Amino acid sequence: MSDIHSEEDITTLVHSFYARVRADEILSPIFDEVIKDDWDKHLQKMCDFWGTLLLYTRKYVGDPMSKHLPLPLEKAHFERWLALFNDTIDNLFEGTNAAEAKRRAANIARIMQNFSPFASSEK
Repeated sequence: MSDIHSEEDITTLVHSFYARVRADEILSPIFDEVIKDDWDKHLQKMCDFWGTLLLYTRKYVGDPMSKHLPLPLEKAHFERWLALFNDTIDNLFEGTNAAEAKRRAANIARIMQNFSPFASSEK
């Protein structure tokens, strides 16, 4: 197993992770409701996002927080998202960037959960 070094690695990560999200009984209803049939666009945006965070590609433009705040995301959603993400990383990669991806995902989940009006009462 190798580390995350290229945009191809990012694509593998993102597509593998979201295949699991789409099959997950807790997360798929939320994602399906928002994304509907626009998965290709969402996956590309997520590749740009993670590529920017891990490889400094600077392709992502946007504000992920404002898009997620209105969603009815509870503590269980954040926990499941992070568990699937970490497991996907662990199954595909190892190394500095893989560890950084997991660290950043944990921070993203923590920050979004802290600001989510639906999860805040369950902290």
